[in-house]
Amino acid sequence: MSKLLAADEIQTNLAKLDLEWATPGQATLTRVFNFDDFKQALAFVNKIGDLAEELNHHPDIELNYGKVVVNLTTHSAGGLTSKDFELANQIDQLVS
Repeated sequence: MSKLLAADEIQTNLAKLDLEWATPGQATLTRVFNFDDFKQALAFVNKIGDLAEELNHHPDIELNYGKVVVNLTTHSAGGLTSKDFELANQIDQLVS
C-alpha cells in the first residue's frame, strides 16, 4: 500500500503540477478540464483511462458536455499518495 502524504509533502508535490490542480480538504487532488464539445471531452477521458490502467491507479471522473472533472485519491490509503501526483503529472502531459 502507498504511504499517505503529509500536508507539507502534498504542497511540495502540488507546486510541481499545473496551477489548475487543487487539493480541497487535503484528501483529493482535483482539476477541471474544458473542451469545445462532448466528443473531445470523451476522447480525453479515454486517454486518462489508458493511463489509469497502465498505472493501476483509477481516478474518479465526471464527464459533461465539454467538461471533465478529475478527482484523484488513493482509496486504499484514505487520501493522497505519490501515486496521485504521478497520475496528475501524466494527465497534464495529455493536454500540453
